[in-house]
Amino acid sequence: MSFGDFLWSLLIFYFIFFYFMILFRIIGDLFSNHDASGWTKFLWILFLLFFPFIAILVYMITQGQGMTERAMAQAKAANASQQAYIREVAGAGADPTDQIAKGAELLKSGAITQAEFDALKAKALA
Repeated sequence: MSFGDFLWSLLIFYFIFFYFMILFRIIGDLFSNHDASGWTKFLWILFLLFFPFIAILVYMITQGQGMTERAMAQAKAANASQQAYIREVAGAGADPTDQIAKGAELLKSGAITQAEFDALKAKALA
């Protein structure tokens, strides 16, 4: 195998990989689109199976804006969910009296020292 054949093989591999990335992105978008009916999704899948390159171009032209909007909505929902989880786990927004009471319980049990309790109390009141 010559160097030129190797480069052509890499180029062909790249385009096959790129094709499958776009194909899976379109199929994922089809099933995340709640506005489309089941028959519409079925017809798009058939179109993608029998005329893949034309179907990809047509889908990207006709549904490109919707794909972007759905992706942005999913990203915003995931970000909001992550932020809510972080706030819940970190205890941000919790009542300072609850934080101090939990700290007092930890102090009584010996899990933390008086200095750590004072730091926790100062942080909760800040």
